[in-house]
Amino acid sequence: MVLDFPGPAFCLLWLIQHAVESLVLSAPEVVKATSRSSVTVSCQYDLKFKENTKYWCKGKIYEFCNIVVKTPKNRSNDRSFIVDDKEAGVFTVTMKSLRQSDEDQYWCVIATSGRNIFTGVKLFISQAGILQHTTLYHQISWVTLRWILFILMLCCLASTHVAVWRIKTPMTI
Repeated sequence: MVLDFPGPAFCLLWLIQHAVESLVLSAPEVVKATSRSSVTVSCQYDLKFKENTKYWCKGKIYEFCNIVVKTPKNRSNDRSFIVDDKEAGVFTVTMKSLRQSDEDQYWCVIATSGRNIFTGVKLFISQAGILQHTTLYHQISWVTLRWILFILMLCCLASTHVAVWRIKTPMTI
């Protein structure tokens, strides 16, 4: 008895899960600002999450990030605040008096009873009047590479299905 490993099915399931999560919560992947200025980031979400707690946290890895601000009641700290527009399905985070130390990875997060839903936002801080093109170029390159890898995975999935189909289909002459 030979068991078929449904590898392509697992790949497809993984791709669908991540595609659906990106539709539930979206935000810009990169935001640039200058020191001593302010920045506002909008995190758009599916309206079925309008009553959930939302928060903005800082850290390279989501699982270890530190909460900066969170809802409800538009809680804020000395330089950051959050506003949740439940009718529009958008929560907005504003950070003011930016410092170089604010440059980091941030996360828009919706708290759920299961696994939280989150998406990353990379904040770049430059000195007033100085643009950092190289870091933005590397970020754009990474986004392009991710799309190329995604398409490559889809091609592998399709070719696996074709190979399995050819093996299982009897040849007629």
